[in-house]
Amino acid sequence: MNQTPDHRAGSVAVIGRPNVGKSTLTNALVGAKISIVSSRPQTTRHRLLGIATFPQGQIVLVDTPGLHRQQGKFSASAMSRVMNRAARGALEGVDVGLLVIEAGRWDEEDTLAYNVLSDAGIPVVLVVNKVDRLREKSALLPFLAEITQNREFAAVHPISALKRNGLDGLVKDLLRQLPQAPAMFGEDEITDRSERFLAGELIREQLMRQLGAELPYATTVEIEHFTEDGAMLRIGAVIWVERESQKAIVIGKGGARLKDIGSKARQQMERLFDRKIFLETWVRVREGWSDDETALKAFGYE
Repeated sequence: MNQTPDHRAGSVAVIGRPNVGKSTLTNALVGAKISIVSSRPQTTRHRLLGIATFPQGQIVLVDTPGLHRQQGKFSASAMSRVMNRAARGALEGVDVGLLVIEAGRWDEEDTLAYNVLSDAGIPVVLVVNKVDRLREKSALLPFLAEITQNREFAAVHPISALKRNGLDGLVKDLLRQLPQAPAMFGEDEITDRSERFLAGELIREQLMRQLGAELPYATTVEIEHFTEDGAMLRIGAVIWVERESQKAIVIGKGGARLKDIGSKARQQMERLFDRKIFLETWVRVREGWSDDETALKAFGYE
């Protein structure tokens, strides 16, 4: 790729409270699905890079778990502490902070996220996501005026990440904030994570989508084997739960739920990896894994 003298490149931390659309925005800017998405808060558990390359520059997006206050049963768990550390750690060495909020809503967790970015001493770009869901469109301007009062933002962008509306202006402003530098990654690279990691995440996405209400945080995925067989990838994955009763829920009647989870995850993998996938899944029990820092480390949580 020929780079202009004014070519810009740098890293942007995507920060916000849970479920505001950070991963949807990351995927939209990258142009590929690298971050899993569901309607459940805290779907994103890991920090990962999304690499968005444009003729004018390269934006390395650091997608993070949602920042949340330490209260309630989940917030007191080891997983909650790990996720908050991952979100705060994403600010180390970045050039810009991207604060993502939901149109029409600003609460204490949004203030927490803003304060974390403000304390980092970097330019903060505000993204007001889900504007397409606002019933009263006339309420947007007063809302923007209210939340930007006494807060410093380098730019403000109302967008819909899901519908990809408003992204062009956002990209221009992000690039403007980045230093003049050559690209940090190759033009065809979209993430720093391996296919093995992404395979596990795509299975966990189906668990969150299908069982998020029943087992919101009690499941995780471990890839046991990941081998190439000619043009095919053979993947074996273990779904870990915390109790025998949860194992039965994941498997479903006659194995139907587990089969559906595997089938939909396999289709997503084939789309992302552009090759045939042979996927096997098993469900095993490890009591209290989500509140055990040793277990979390073994399962790849930072």
